[in-house]
Amino acid sequence: MPSVAAVIIGREILTGKFPDENGPFFIRRLRDLGADLRRLVVVDDDVEAIASEVARCSAAHDHVFTTGGVGPTHDDVTLEAVARAFGVELVLEPRLVELLSKYDIPQDDANLRMARIPAGSELHEGQASGYPIVRTRNVWVLPGVPRLVELKFETIAPLVRGPGIHARRLLLSVHETDIAARLSALVAEHPEVDVGSYPRFGEGDVRVILTLESRSPEALDAADAAISAVLPVKGRIG
Repeated sequence: MPSVAAVIIGREILTGKFPDENGPFFIRRLRDLGADLRRLVVVDDDVEAIASEVARCSAAHDHVFTTGGVGPTHDDVTLEAVARAFGVELVLEPRLVELLSKYDIPQDDANLRMARIPAGSELHEGQASGYPIVRTRNVWVLPGVPRLVELKFETIAPLVRGPGIHARRLLLSVHETDIAARLSALVAEHPEVDVGSYPRFGEGDVRVILTLESRSPEALDAADAAISAVLPVKGRIG
């Protein structure tokens, strides 16, 4: 299954000026696609910070998506940071310069920032808007505007699709301290199933929700049966 990291770039997120909408989108959409989102991080508009995070994520994941920092203003430093992450120069891309002309955008130093991309990058021409997605190795550079992120992501979504995830929730009326030892043993016996344990408070007699997830429906059923045989499951969802 493809592993994914998402790097949300923008001081406006960290300072609370705007809520992060792109992170929640990736969480929902990647799960729908069967991709494995393993890291989600918000980074300041700082070249070194972005470069460090991109390099780390690129080395550890199949795909990395960045959002934000691709415009013409002083705080749009993502392309510079991606170049630094891979130790390459920024180069002027003629096709992007042509787009500036097409949309009557002045070709001054500020606006040309949008046409300088890391050397060796590819342009992914999608149907979402006139500006292509820049791909540098396994890093996809997306804009920051949530609506554009969603539109552009759909043009490359098939590339990160993986096997579907099957999920179920088991409701227990006991506390985690009552089941921890037995649950650990059950988890070890069912390695194909990701089991999560989450205590609940103020929800009637539901004290713990166990989540079961697997790429295999058979493995999911087997884990459910094994847990239900030894733990007091009072209900299930899914």
